[in-house]
Amino acid sequence: MNKRYLYLLLLPGFLFLAAFMLIPIILTIVSTFMPDGRLTLEGYMTFFRDGYFNKILLTTLRVSVVTTLVCVVLGYPAAYYISRAGIRKKSILLALSIFPLLTSPVVRSFSWMIILGKKGLLNTFLMNIGLIQKPLEILYTPVAMMVGLVHLFLPLIIITLLGVMENLDYELVRAARSLGASSFTAFRKIIFPLTVPGLIIGSILVFVGSLTAYTTPALLGGKERVVATFLYQNAMTLNDWQAASVIAVIMIVITFVVVGLMNAWANRLNPKG
Repeated sequence: MNKRYLYLLLLPGFLFLAAFMLIPIILTIVSTFMPDGRLTLEGYMTFFRDGYFNKILLTTLRVSVVTTLVCVVLGYPAAYYISRAGIRKKSILLALSIFPLLTSPVVRSFSWMIILGKKGLLNTFLMNIGLIQKPLEILYTPVAMMVGLVHLFLPLIIITLLGVMENLDYELVRAARSLGASSFTAFRKIIFPLTVPGLIIGSILVFVGSLTAYTTPALLGGKERVVATFLYQNAMTLNDWQAASVIAVIMIVITFVVVGLMNAWANRLNPKG
């Protein structure tokens, strides 16, 4: 097919994205630098001089990083096991893995509120077996947010890793073992480098999702603010759309920085792609 016709096929999608995503984002960014028609960085300087906003930003980054690391630690072995399972067993395990994606974030968050509350299932169980004397303060803390976000995004990293692991040539591992390599060496030298692309993509999805998530932090975090809930507060409660735009741009910049760092890390681990 002529390339000209291929470009025409791309045109409707490009126009849709330009009209409803690119143009609004560009206008939002421009408005933060020119709120009254003149170029200024006052909006950004005000936020970064504010200790309360810095605390919220650090809390958001900490929650996002920890959530990503936990998802990697839990998702990598799960994806490897599923990829090595038989066809029937693999289908069942995959269905169980993606089941949380079929449930509303609100329902999941309320379920964790029942589990993590002062009189919730977890505290009741721990007190009944004598492990603790008073209820643990878990709900409405960053820890509760992390638990809810791991539950929300773990299926994403499993799916992305599974897509890579299913295409691995395990004859390479057998060859390495036959040449005297241990199981750990074969994993470190063969399996891990080949799964880096899926690991990076999954980590980016989890980190960006955690950074921009609203429902789960709002319900499980209580008065603990993250950037997304702070943005909502400025836009809908305080009606300060200029401040909300600045926060949105900061989130966009953080996203691009993280994506760039992860891609650089991936290229360093696997230079040949």
